[in-house]
Amino acid sequence: MRQDGEATLLSIYIGEADKLQHKPLYTAIIEAAREHGLAGATAWRGLMAYGAKSVIHTSRLLDMSADLPIVVEIIDEKNKVEAFCDVLDEMFETADAGVLLTTHAIGVRRYLPASDAEK
Repeated sequence: MRQDGEATLLSIYIGEADKLQHKPLYTAIIEAAREHGLAGATAWRGLMAYGAKSVIHTSRLLDMSADLPIVVEIIDEKNKVEAFCDVLDEMFETADAGVLLTTHAIGVRRYLPASDAEK
């Protein structure tokens, strides 16, 4: 990915309990993104959500859910993100997971690795 300019943000909404071959689906997604050379990926755990079935998942103690919402965000050039969506389609079919994918055109201000001294 270029150090600055136009890019695409791919947001993937899944559940924490979703698995792909006994591995958390969000882990499988991020590992696949890295293998396919995408610029970066982050998984976020949500506090509360509902989706297509209108079931509320929450982290509140009294309503503790074992299936909290997870959002995986991936940023790279549009063509690389679109190609990766084909990989994701296969993963989601295998996992039989409920999912929502969104893409957004974004501007990247700076994309640089940390210096070796900071690692």
